[in-house]
Amino acid sequence: MASSESCPVESDKTEQEIKSPSVECSPKKDVVAGLTTLSTSTSSYEPLETHDPTLNRLAVTMFQKVHEYLQAELTSSESEYQLLEQMNKVTADKYRDLTQVAANVGKGIIELNAKFKSLEVYLEQIDQIEDNISKLEHAAYKLDAYTVRLENKFKALTAEKR
Repeated sequence: MASSESCPVESDKTEQEIKSPSVECSPKKDVVAGLTTLSTSTSSYEPLETHDPTLNRLAVTMFQKVHEYLQAELTSSESEYQLLEQMNKVTADKYRDLTQVAANVGKGIIELNAKFKSLEVYLEQIDQIEDNISKLEHAAYKLDAYTVRLENKFKALTAEKR
């Protein structure tokens, strides 16, 4: 691994070296053998370091697959939002129609109540006439019963005379 002997200390570096660190100071540089090692780190990238082509290909494939997955997720989310938007529009239209129907029903009820108020006098007269007819019918039944009794008495008297 890296040794502190091959990398200069911050105080030994020039201002240019501090601004752009060299590959020579990389902890991924094998100083003992003088060869570079393959990077196993996922947190940094060193541009001058050689990388395994298979690892690069797999990384590119992974990023493409992640891109496709995220794109599909976003597309499905977008589709769901569009569906929700359409449902909201249809629901809003339906409620608008129902509001209109409710307003028309309210107007109809007001009109019917006004007509009922204007006909209330006539309805009271009809109720009085019905009561009078009921009383008249009761009196007619009494009169009918009385005439039947009277007829029976008359028949009994005429039968005695004979």
